[in-house]
Amino acid sequence: MNDVRVGSSTNGLAPVSVAERSLAAGAWQWAGLATVAIAAVLADQITKHIVTRTLSLDDSVHVAGPLSIHHVQNSGIAFGFFSSATAVVTVVTAGAVVWMLVFFARSGSRHPVLPAALGLLIGGSLSNLVDRIRLHHVTDFIDLKWWPAFNLADSFIVVGVAILLTALVAADRQPRPPRRTLDVAAR
Repeated sequence: MNDVRVGSSTNGLAPVSVAERSLAAGAWQWAGLATVAIAAVLADQITKHIVTRTLSLDDSVHVAGPLSIHHVQNSGIAFGFFSSATAVVTVVTAGAVVWMLVFFARSGSRHPVLPAALGLLIGGSLSNLVDRIRLHHVTDFIDLKWWPAFNLADSFIVVGVAILLTALVAADRQPRPPRRTLDVAAR
């Protein structure tokens, strides 16, 4: 009688000892990422549009406590760093967005929070990137007096990173179940 190997590797003789699922992003992960990223871009662009149409540059409106809406322009990145290197910041940001998309394509189903976290990161990065390309600066307007002014895209990026770090820490603390192996040769 012939030896039939169920689940063998591509050479047909070596048994597969571990069955693994693909970590690539599926349709639902891509839909989640796209939804979050588009919502982030729209929210950021709409609020920037309202601020630029309502307030002149450097005008401010007190909202409550330390919060003010203060129309400022930033040609750099966080805290105004690299303000004279807008082209470099644009290229690095575009490269980071491409890298995040490639990572997501390969690992989007690895963790359930990846579509939301990377959607916020990509959406925030893209919205600021659009401004850098179109205007050569980013409009910031959320002013807490004790922190440099920022915008919604910056907030989305920070929240996306916080979600990723929280998921990594939580995954690191949970004991992993033992890996189940399937040895068809032993049957």
